[in-house]
Amino acid sequence: MKFFVNILHKPLCYLVIFGSFGFGISGFINQNNSNYISTDFNDYYKIFVDSELKKLEGQIDLLNTVAKDLEASKKSLKEVQNQSLITRKSFKRIEGVLTYYFPEHINAYINGAPLDHVSPLSTSPDFENGNYYLGSIENYKNSLPLDMLEAGHYSGEEFSILAPEGLQRIDELLFSEEAFNSKVELLKLTAKLKVSFKILQDRLVLRKFYFNFEIIELSRLDVIRILSKGITGFDTPGSLNAIEEASASLYGLEEILQPLINVSASHKPSLEKLFKDTQLFLKRHDDFDTFDRLIFIKSYLNPLYKELLFLQKELKIPTSAEKYNETPSWNALSDNIFADDFLNPYYYSLLKKEEDSPELRQLGEKLFFDKSLSENNTMSCATCHNPNLAYSDGERTSKAGIVGKRLDRNSPTLINSVFSDRYFYDLRAFDLEDQAEHVIDNHLEFNTSIVEIVKKLNTDKDYQNQFKDIYNSESINRYQFSSALASYIISLRSFNSDFDKYIRGETSNLSSNAKRGFNLFMGKANCATCHFAPTFSGLVPPLFQENESEVLGVLESPGSYSVDADPGRIKNGLSKDNQHIFNKSFKTTTVRNGALTAPYFHNGAYNTLDEVLEFYNLGGAQGIGLSYEVPNQTLAPDSLNLTEDEMQDIIAFMTSLNDIPIESSN
Repeated sequence: MKFFVNILHKPLCYLVIFGSFGFGISGFINQNNSNYISTDFNDYYKIFVDSELKKLEGQIDLLNTVAKDLEASKKSLKEVQNQSLITRKSFKRIEGVLTYYFPEHINAYINGAPLDHVSPLSTSPDFENGNYYLGSIENYKNSLPLDMLEAGHYSGEEFSILAPEGLQRIDELLFSEEAFNSKVELLKLTAKLKVSFKILQDRLVLRKFYFNFEIIELSRLDVIRILSKGITGFDTPGSLNAIEEASASLYGLEEILQPLINVSASHKPSLEKLFKDTQLFLKRHDDFDTFDRLIFIKSYLNPLYKELLFLQKELKIPTSAEKYNETPSWNALSDNIFADDFLNPYYYSLLKKEEDSPELRQLGEKLFFDKSLSENNTMSCATCHNPNLAYSDGERTSKAGIVGKRLDRNSPTLINSVFSDRYFYDLRAFDLEDQAEHVIDNHLEFNTSIVEIVKKLNTDKDYQNQFKDIYNSESINRYQFSSALASYIISLRSFNSDFDKYIRGETSNLSSNAKRGFNLFMGKANCATCHFAPTFSGLVPPLFQENESEVLGVLESPGSYSVDADPGRIKNGLSKDNQHIFNKSFKTTTVRNGALTAPYFHNGAYNTLDEVLEFYNLGGAQGIGLSYEVPNQTLAPDSLNLTEDEMQDIIAFMTSLNDIPIESSN
């Protein structure tokens, strides 16, 4: 709380804080049928944010200066590393604010993953030379944060591949063996960082105020970020300084929340104690490999997430979804990061909550198991997604609708599949309804069309009556059919495993092997840097609105030295994905129910989790010397050095995630 204490020693600021809190002065008004504070912003937030921006600007400038001195042999590598650590901690103090308002800009230029990526701005050759009234693309890009740019000004079908930049890339490079020989690149990276940050700073300084609902929401999102990205090492691929950075993030949160905490009649003592105890835990347990993430989440982060919700409710602060009448991906009223209602399934579907019903779900279930929907009456959705096999099929690659034929890929589980912004291993579909249409149209699967299926349904009296009872219409249309199927898929959710119940504090039963396995999964083994908690999939936190795909270098069979030939995402038919970085790139699927859904990977070539863990432990294809075959591998090629016991512990943890939704099985 250093910032809050310091400004109290300044008379002018003292008056600003206690004269403009936004609480108690104007009382409460009725807004959208709920009590809400009429003056719902506070001058303190502006003072705090501007001060932190200035500090971060200074640290970035220093980082650029020491990078110059390193290039000129005036500073040691160790000095540059230390300044990088300081700069990152300064960023962490305000990361929640920056990413709340400008998530795209932060991800692209400030703190994105250190991987080659597609440019967020597509271009047309006509504008490459800057012969346009807006000037060059580079000038336009530097005029505003990425989130505010109108990409249509330069729209085209060409997508360039950009090298990684920002704090993560600097961290990775500085703490690598190549650091000393990469002085020029480090200098360029720090110079770019200065420019990219200045764009953000200039925009935020123009803000006149910050709302209470924004501050409480960005704070709770930052708790999610600390859990799912911070303590896993995702943000610190080189230094692994994750524990210190978590501490910096929490200090920043505590300070920006002071106006809200101080006016709380019920939750001020508990929040102050939580923040204090959390920092003490981090101080006492600062080793990355041995840090007990399970205790930290269960005893500190989840309680803090919940207590901030209680604070929000006490002060009658609405959520952004309530204020703007939006359907969010993250449920801001959830009280636990591993709660069943933590994510909102209706964000990911064309079907909305108010349109769904038990009756629609039951109709969707009937359609799911109906083989008559396929052209030759031999295949249903359940053919490849059997409830008794956790909605997979147990086959290496799925059987086709034609006798003797097989599909090209393995069938993943449908449990929790709704929580995705793109579907199939190659990410070619963008919603549940689109995914179903791909299956229906495929000549090796249903070999028909939605139009034909709807015609068939309209000749079936039972279906006619069931749809009429729900929609009160004389004929069935494609939207009603798709909605029924989506309703059933949405019901296949799984957040009540033994592990979920334990981490929520609902049971004390979890094996010591599973506990150790979780800590390995979230730490040393690097699993959670791609399989993000709590979905343990590639759905990226804290907003959970984008799916990742990875290039692993999966082999034709375990132990072989032949890389599987499937090109993956690069051949999904989408021009933006037709890039060399997506060759052999596949969607990161969930490991929930993974112990029940063998065989594994897109090609189904790995029969056991032991084989899967051994593949990762060796560093994928590059780890066994196949760098030429998979030059764009995104999985780190370094050995994880996991022992056999450690791999068994990870499997025990994954097994503790088993949870088939019983009420929806047939």
